[in-house]
Amino acid sequence: MSQIIVITGTRKGIGRELTNYYLSKKNIVIGCSRGESTITDKNYRHYKLDVSDEKAVIKMLRATKKEFGKVDILINNAGIASMNHFLTTSTSSVQNILNTNFLGTFIFSREVSKIMMKQKYGKIVNFTTVASALRLEGEAIYAASKAAIENLTQTTAKELAPFNITVNAIGPTPIETDLIKTIPKEKIEQLLQKQAIKRFGNFDDIKNVIDFFINQKSDFITGQVIYLGGIHN
Repeated sequence: MSQIIVITGTRKGIGRELTNYYLSKKNIVIGCSRGESTITDKNYRHYKLDVSDEKAVIKMLRATKKEFGKVDILINNAGIASMNHFLTTSTSSVQNILNTNFLGTFIFSREVSKIMMKQKYGKIVNFTTVASALRLEGEAIYAASKAAIENLTQTTAKELAPFNITVNAIGPTPIETDLIKTIPKEKIEQLLQKQAIKRFGNFDDIKNVIDFFINQKSDFITGQVIYLGGIHN
């Protein structure tokens, strides 16, 4: 039976890869991004919006509920990164990062949870980053936005547990996508050297953890943050 999966940030990178992956498994995917869709599939619905636009998100999820009657899984993938010394970081950059990464995750989680509560079932997967745990220089604001998501993950896991909704987070290492193109190679190399397994992450690594979180057998797994690569300070 098809699952109804909402994935944010589906136009490129990890979001696009996850969308195609779950569509290939005969699920229905509802995605969004600030740009037009790059995916054409009869089981895919695309909404052009900013994840921090509360009204647009509510409208999208109302339409989803009307068409499909439920949402089984939410994957809060949409995110932006910025590498900057905090002394040279503008407040507009801070607001932009917090709006997309944290506020977007909050709004989608809250609105999808209202649907999941009624059906007494749901799986939410949020995205954090190893930059948060490693306290990487130049990543202060990006990492802070993701640290907020980790705390949100663990607190909402408690608040939503009575409704049989699990909330977990995955913290990827660098994946070779557009997100890291602007980061100097030596910085990426320094990060990889801090991992127990010193390589880039890949899409399969991410799919494996998300599959674990959303598996129906994982209904006793909630409030967890799994970092890839075996990070250590």
